[in-house]
Amino acid sequence: MKIKDLTFKQYINKSDIQGKVRSLGAQINADYAGRSPIFLPILNGSFMFASDLIKQIDLSCRVSFVKLSSYAGTASTGQLKSMIGIEESLFNQDIIIIEDIIDTGVTLQKIVEDLKSLGTRSVEIVALLRKQHAREKGVAIKYVGFEIENEFVVGYGLDYDGLGRNLKEIYQLKN
Repeated sequence: MKIKDLTFKQYINKSDIQGKVRSLGAQINADYAGRSPIFLPILNGSFMFASDLIKQIDLSCRVSFVKLSSYAGTASTGQLKSMIGIEESLFNQDIIIIEDIIDTGVTLQKIVEDLKSLGTRSVEIVALLRKQHAREKGVAIKYVGFEIENEFVVGYGLDYDGLGRNLKEIYQLKN
């Protein structure tokens, strides 16, 4: 499959994605039984994963959104750009950040620091994908869907210059 100037091959099919989403939802339901977490999807990439994951949650919960970005093209810039903030009080709340992919961990470290400074009760992370770089840096992710190498991927919310988010499966850059 071609997106702009790059060619991609299927990497994770939709059945495997949906199975993993159900499993992550069951883990969260068990861990947060009796509590009412606030899910905090990080836009834009996590929107499909967040939607499917939240449908699996049987708990009383709220959803709020934040938009942070550190990508340009196929690589993280390392420069965090905050575009949309949180508009409700998170003091003494259980927060579950929903992230599509943990690449370098730069974006995630910033948002966790910011949330903890607001007096949250707890902050945990659920990520569909975690790359090798993030594992090497020891970024603590409680719920991980798939461990992947340092490959560029698109689909299921992930994009290449804004394209490919609508794909139902995840595709890997073909070398």
